[in-house]
Order: sequence, then C-alpha cells, then structure tokens
Amino acid sequence: MDVLLGLQWGDEGKGKVVDVLAPKYDMVARFQGGPNAGHTLEFDGIKHVLHQIPSGIFRDKIKNVIGNGVVLDPVIFKKEIHKLDPFNINFSENLFISNKTQLILPTHRLLDAAYEQAKGNKKIGSTLKGIGPTYQDKIARLGLRVGDILDDGFEDKYRSLVNEHEAILSFYKHQYELKPLEEEFFEAVSFLKKFNIVSTEYLINKELKSGKSVLAEGAQGSLLDVDFGSYPFVTSSNTMTAGVCTGLGVAPSSINRVFGIFKAYCTRVGSGPFPTELFDEEGVKLQKIGNEFGATTGRPRRCGWLDIPALKYVVMINGVTELFMMKSDVLCDFKTIKVCTHYKLPDGSTTDEFPYDIVDKEITPVYKELEGWNTSLEGVKGFDDMPKQLVDYIKFIEEQLEVPINLVSMGPDRMQTVIRNH
Repeated sequence: MDVLLGLQWGDEGKGKVVDVLAPKYDMVARFQGGPNAGHTLEFDGIKHVLHQIPSGIFRDKIKNVIGNGVVLDPVIFKKEIHKLDPFNINFSENLFISNKTQLILPTHRLLDAAYEQAKGNKKIGSTLKGIGPTYQDKIARLGLRVGDILDDGFEDKYRSLVNEHEAILSFYKHQYELKPLEEEFFEAVSFLKKFNIVSTEYLINKELKSGKSVLAEGAQGSLLDVDFGSYPFVTSSNTMTAGVCTGLGVAPSSINRVFGIFKAYCTRVGSGPFPTELFDEEGVKLQKIGNEFGATTGRPRRCGWLDIPALKYVVMINGVTELFMMKSDVLCDFKTIKVCTHYKLPDGSTTDEFPYDIVDKEITPVYKELEGWNTSLEGVKGFDDMPKQLVDYIKFIEEQLEVPINLVSMGPDRMQTVIRNH
C-alpha cells in the first residue's frame, strides 16, 4: 500500500495526482475527512471536483473505497453521484463504503454554524459542513454510522441523537428550520442504501494479501492534522500517514511508499498562522495566476512563499519517501522567488523547527532568494527540458528536505505532468 498526502494546509492538488497515478493501482481508498475536501481533476477539457468519492472513480476497473475514518454526508454524496451520471461509471463494481463510516446529520451542520458563530473573532474558518461536530460525536461514542441505515431501528437512533443536538442548539439560541433538511436527508439515506456498504477493512486487506496494489488518498493537509497541525486552527481528523491505519483498518507494516504533495509556494484557506503569507502585490499575483479559490467553499486562499521548516516537519512525521511539486507554472512570471529557510523568533534566535506555539508566537520568516525561470513551461515533457532555474529550484528543495522530487505538475490537466524516471 502506498499513501498520498498533502504536506501543507490542504489544496495542494491531490486529486490531480491520484488521477494520474490511479492506473498503477487496483484500489484507491479515502481514509479521513469528508465533504470539507475538494479534490479537483481536469481532463478532456472538463473540470471535476470530488468531495467524498475517491479520485480514482474515473478510471475503469479500479475499486474505490470510502473508509471508516471518513465522515459522510448522504445529501452531498447523492449530489456527487448524480454529477457523475454522464460518465456511465459502474458504481456497483467500483465503489465501496465502509459500514463504520460516520454519518453527518443535518443537525451536525447546524451545530457547526452555531459553534463557529459563538467564537466571534476567534473563528477557525470552518467549512460549515458538519465535520467537527460529527467527529465530536464519534469520539463521544454517540455517532451514527453508515451501517446503521440498514437497521430497522435507524430512525429511532437518529431521533435520539437529534434530540441531544437540538438541546445544544437551543442553548446557543441558534435559529433553524429542520424539517426540510430532514426530508432531503432521508431521501439521500434511501439512495445511499443502494450502494455497496461493507466491512471495507476486510476488502482492503484481502486485496493486499492477494498482491493487489492500493493507494490511500489523504484529504486536507498535514499542517491541518488535529494532533500535529497549527492547533486549534486544524481539521478534526488525522491527516497524516498514521491516519491511514486507523482510517482504513490496515497494519503499519502494510505501508510502503509515502508520496508527499506540496505546491511550489504556499496557500491557506480560513484563519490560522501562516508565517510566509504575502500581503503585497506578489501575494495578489500568486492568487490570481494560481486561481487560488477554495474548491469546496469558493473562498479566496491566502498566498505566500514556500516554507521549508514546515515542510521539514511534515516530511519527518509522515515518513515521506517521494515529493510531488504542484503548480510550478504559477511561478513562471516571477523574476525572483523567495523560500523561507528558517524562522526568526521574538527573542532574536532562529530555528528550522515548527514551533508548538506557532499560533501565539510572532514569527518572522528568514528568506533565501532564488532566480525565477521567468518563462512558460508549455511543451516541457521531461526534467531535461526544464529551464535551468526550475531545475535549481527543485534541487534546492531536495537538498533542504533530503527527499527526491519525482513529479512536477505544470498545469491542471492530467497531461501537464512530468514524472522522473529512475
């Protein structure tokens, strides 16, 4: 089993890479997150955004798994499936949903909005998809799982949990109308019953035992991990390699290669620390050229230069074996490119470690300037065709992180990808 992860604050381009790599695998499995993810794939002139369905779904004969570590919104799932109707995908053969996947209820989304509103100016920038409250119920052992919808007593279980949610909403004085949301929810639950709801841990381990290849697809990014990210401005799941084991039910010994994806610069959606964020014309330029707007929320992404200390940190905790650099084409119009190599702390000292208190500490990035390639990358088919300055940029990052960059993306289409051959 190989693992593909984002190494920044999400939006690194994981969907495109899964689509490019998928033909080499027999199975693609999502292991955490939910509809807060937005994995964008572009091919044949069409742009696709997947939120809960694994990004291998467009490839024939590849099984796709929504694992137990995921939280699933049946309403969004139904809409996603209908958007895929024109592509004649055989879901009965290539989509499997864990019976242990947690269900997002309408009241989870209402709670998400109530909690975020109550935070005032301390908002974390939630997508308001109900992710946090659903994981809260999971940890509190209150949640409902996809397998529960097959139980005759599901509506009673649903009502019991919703009563608890409504008591909390009443405390927050949150205004809402639940009935239309519930009608849509139960229609979607009936739709969900038509799909393969199974114990996917058995399915995945059987594939591995028989020598089949599996790719675990991460969502969000490692700097949003609930344990190791910029807490509390994080997501509610484990977005790193360790999350694969608990999110799919596989042993650590099953994991082989770990592919770490990062942009050639940095972006972040929502609140939270961002040491290399740009507030000048260069930041606006990155946002405009990179079309940096959230695939899930549409919110503009904050933009900044590449952050080596943060990347070193997540490479270490994930055990990354190969790096994939995305959106190198966005930097084509920059004569000079900056890279943060260290952080300067308030006491005047410098560090290349990711601080525990990065949320509260005033950090000044220490930059190294590199010459930009300042030319189009159109027509580049291999590493040998790249401008010298881009090769130098890649080599510098490799030296800093001590991991090879084996894939470079030069545009959104699956064909605009250069893979290094060893």
